[in-house]
Amino acid sequence: MTTFDDLLEEAGTFGHCQRRIFALLCLLSLPFAGVYVGIVFQGFTPDHWCRDSAVVEMRQACGWSLADSRRLTVPLVNSSGVLQQSSCEQYKVDWNSTGLTCDTQELDLSGVPVSMCKDGWEYQNEGRKSFVTEFDLVCSDGWLVDMYQSTLNVGFLAGSFAFGYFADRFGRKVSFLMSFILNAISGFALAVAPNYISLLVFRTIFGFGAKGGWMTSYVLLTEIVGVEYRRTVGILYQMFFSVGVLILPLLAYFITDWRWLQVTITAPYILFLSYYWLIPESPRWLISQNNSSRAMEITESMAKENKKKLTRNLETLTDEEGDSPSASLLDLVRTPNMRKHTFILMFNWFTSGVVYQGLIMRVGIAGGDVYIDFLISGLVEFPAAFLILFTIERIGRRLPFASANIVAGTSCLVTAFIPDSMFWFKMVVACIGRLGITMAFEMVVFVNTELYPTFVRNLGVSVCSTLCDVGGIVAPFLLYRLAVIWLELPLIIFGVVAFIAGGLVLLLPETRGVPLPETIDDIEFPNRKKENPLENQQMKKLLKSKLTSNKETRSV
Repeated sequence: MTTFDDLLEEAGTFGHCQRRIFALLCLLSLPFAGVYVGIVFQGFTPDHWCRDSAVVEMRQACGWSLADSRRLTVPLVNSSGVLQQSSCEQYKVDWNSTGLTCDTQELDLSGVPVSMCKDGWEYQNEGRKSFVTEFDLVCSDGWLVDMYQSTLNVGFLAGSFAFGYFADRFGRKVSFLMSFILNAISGFALAVAPNYISLLVFRTIFGFGAKGGWMTSYVLLTEIVGVEYRRTVGILYQMFFSVGVLILPLLAYFITDWRWLQVTITAPYILFLSYYWLIPESPRWLISQNNSSRAMEITESMAKENKKKLTRNLETLTDEEGDSPSASLLDLVRTPNMRKHTFILMFNWFTSGVVYQGLIMRVGIAGGDVYIDFLISGLVEFPAAFLILFTIERIGRRLPFASANIVAGTSCLVTAFIPDSMFWFKMVVACIGRLGITMAFEMVVFVNTELYPTFVRNLGVSVCSTLCDVGGIVAPFLLYRLAVIWLELPLIIFGVVAFIAGGLVLLLPETRGVPLPETIDDIEFPNRKKENPLENQQMKKLLKSKLTSNKETRSV
């Protein structure tokens, strides 16, 4: 019987057709980076202080600087052992009754009582607008900025489940078309949101569609290339996310209004609607739906574009996984090794989500030039993909995976204790941490697939990867709330979590050179079936050559 992989060998495992589709789908990662980490610029919190209408009027009339009026408005407070001007308190003075004049800049206000801000805030934002400055999400309302990113991850979480079902039920093409429509509508609605509540609602819907479409496209891509190319295209597909991370600060530098930046991030999804006509449905999915005739038509079109010709016929085409047993959530935890794999992978997905997002969002509060710092830290993500591709077949999976987490954890812990005076050294160590967690994030995807048997593989990846979104929900609260206590405290937490994740990875089995498990017994009793895939491949080639020679002998 003929399987789709047999047909794909004839049609071309990574020909012109697959390269074209790969290039188109990789473009999806560019705006997705803006969706994922755009909060650094859209939710940027500039230096701020209480607004006093009387002082503002005098500043305008007398030509005072912002520093002059701020000195008359807010008291000095002790922050981590350093005296600095308060952002959330103001002097309790009625300037209208005290006769404020242009000569009262040097008043001694040390004994004057203070109160919380009553008349809003002023921002040193240099003309840049974020939703923080528009909706005054500072001081006691600062936690609402955390909610903005957390609701995105709630959308990611729901979208992962919903689009996983849609893609299996209605097909890959219909699913990513639904995603693009949803992204366009919610993205533009987000750009004109009139208040903060509507902002959160549209942000959640935006996350729901964006993550679902990105994952569905990833699945489609891996289904139309040969087995030997799946891991490479999967890693490179994720690498284009890093390209989007590099483009984002350049856009944010020139587009100073968060609403117009949102429009720019959303606009590509209108163009992506054309993918419905440019990209074919997954033949593998069609075969699983007993639509072999349509699958054969698409495969023939792929072969034609690849300048290949199919010799196998339609009648012998079968779904090689059609008789798989049904998957259950209990299968993930019922037996000892499966349970160990599940809990370790869940923790690693959580770690990747919380540390990766946390380190990116930290750039916005670290105090340097947010655009330059974001660009530099984004650049270090590129070596991650190449390091993975270089090491996984030479060294294996487990050691690079564990090392990436441990390096990330160590870098976070070291960075926390480097003084700000050693700025560039601190930046280099932090970038090494960013490189480590990026490697770990990209590796957990395919390591997850290699540690579950075929019939429960998709379910296992879906369940474990939801912890990534849980990490994303936690990350902004962990970062912004702990940073109020001590700016480097979140790094301590990130470092400890990543270090533990790296240690746990060492408890997983090495999967380099090991066939993908087919049953739970293959996981529980790995030594029972020791096969060398290279020997199997050589044996298949030998048998094929013998069959060919026998045919030639008969024809003679």
